[in-house]
Amino acid sequence: MSSPITLKVLFFASAREAVGGASSISLELTADGDAPLDTKLLRSKLASLYPKLASLVQDKENLTLALNEEYVPMDEVWLLKNGDTVALIPPISGG
Repeated sequence: MSSPITLKVLFFASAREAVGGASSISLELTADGDAPLDTKLLRSKLASLYPKLASLVQDKENLTLALNEEYVPMDEVWLLKNGDTVALIPPISGG
């Protein structure tokens, strides 16, 4: 089992609404067995913690992740480490 890591997770726009208005949380992430601590696991953990966020966080085409202020391409999974900051950025519409 991997050692747990603590992440800062930032929520914007509809993602913030889905978690009850919180702009950020501190989240401990632990993997089962030899599973990597990565952005795929983070999406799954957030979906289980916040059911209203699940459909958004699992839709890689409509929710952009930024890891330490760098966008994670939608077709990639990045490893996470203790102290990382991950932002959830839903699509922004304007008029």
